[in-house]
Amino acid sequence: MRLPDMIPSGARVVVRCEDGVDEHTGRMTYRDFVGHVINWNGERLLLRRDAPANGSRPEQIVHIEARDIAVLKPVPERTFRTQDNN
Repeated sequence: MRLPDMIPSGARVVVRCEDGVDEHTGRMTYRDFVGHVINWNGERLLLRRDAPANGSRPEQIVHIEARDIAVLKPVPERTFRTQDNN
């Protein structure tokens, strides 16, 4: 995949990284990261990974090497619904 030369700080993206071959199926496995770009220098992405909606882990800072990125694309901001209790 051809990666962009520039990604603006604050952009929300999904990054799919190759995570190795599954020893049982022989298929490539992937890991997805969704969050906001802190920095991109063309070789390494610094990402503030979103906490999942179910609260299973806190947000975290991750470093992702360009060579590990299989897919990178923008995603919209989360929208939260509020319930009107009236």
